[in-house]
This record gives sequence, C-alpha cells and structure tokens, in this order.
Amino acid sequence: MNITSAKFVKGITGPDEILGDGIPQVAFIGRSNVGKSSVINTLANKKDLARTSSFPGRTQEINLFLVSAKGADSFYLVDLPGYGFAKASKEAQENIQRLIYWYFFQSDVEVKKVVLIIDANVGATNNDMEMLFSLKGQGRDIIVVANKIDKIKKSLLQKQLKEIQEVVGDKKLIPYSAEKKVGINELANEILK
Repeated sequence: MNITSAKFVKGITGPDEILGDGIPQVAFIGRSNVGKSSVINTLANKKDLARTSSFPGRTQEINLFLVSAKGADSFYLVDLPGYGFAKASKEAQENIQRLIYWYFFQSDVEVKKVVLIIDANVGATNNDMEMLFSLKGQGRDIIVVANKIDKIKKSLLQKQLKEIQEVVGDKKLIPYSAEKKVGINELANEILK
C-alpha cells in the first residue's frame, strides 16, 4: 500500500458528527504500552503522526487520522486508548474503559476493520482475550498484530508466535516490528482488502 498522506483530524471523547461522515474507519486497539502509536506511525510512514510515549495510558481519547492511499478511497486510522494498566487515576481508567466500550459496542460507528495489537513478547493477556472475544461476538473483521517481535530472541520467536496464533484461533496474525520495519506491507494489504 502506498500511503500518500496522513493527518490528524480530531480527538473525541464521545458521540461526534465525524463518526457518521461515511468515511471508513480502521480501529487500532490494544493494552496500554503495546505500541499502537508506533504501529500507526510506521504504517502511515510518518514519524510523529500519533503521539508515542513511554508513559502507559497517554492516549485518553479516540484520535482519528485521515489517510489517503494510491488506488484506494480515503479512510480513518482510529487510535483508541489502551486498556489495562495505565498510569492514570482509577476514575481516568474507568473513563477510558467506558470510551472503548462505547465506541465498539454502543455507538453506530461503522468500523471496517479492527487491528488488535498484542505484545509478542508478553503474549495474549486476559485483557487481550476478553477484547478479542467481545469483538468476535460483534462479528467484527479482526486482524491481530503481534508487535515488538524485535524484542524476542530469534530462537524463541516462532514458539511465541505459534502460542499467540493458537489462542487467537482463525484470525490473521501479523508479526510486526515498528523498530525493524517488519510487517508493514502485510498489515497495509490486510487493511485495504
């Protein structure tokens, strides 16, 4: 996929007219500190498109990025806040959970694809599996990204990927490294399918 442009459009914390503008949405979800922003930045080939941080829980709203690609209609990359551990107050964490739940399960948002990002080194956590089952229950089109494969010893990588594939079942699993630029084209092609 040849992304020709990508720009931040808006951050939202609830219902907003932008969600009903008819532009397809590709939502990125994963636990805090899994590298969602880095995946989005490498995919869009823009270093600072989505804010990255070593501070878990930095994203506390739904951020929409308008992307244009050669030979494809424009679409939004939607960066949702991370679930699970976050260095935020209990109230802020509950607000984040409510926002994620609202976006996927209560709003009328037409989500074209959901990219569920799992830390390849950690494997699928209970939170990841809960999110996967909830999304499957809604009939969502899910792509699973095993991020940060560069952090795993080469001798352990295939074993770790096999374990993740077993728990995510029939969902497409893409090994990914923003650092080493691995998996970008494969993910881009899956998104555009």
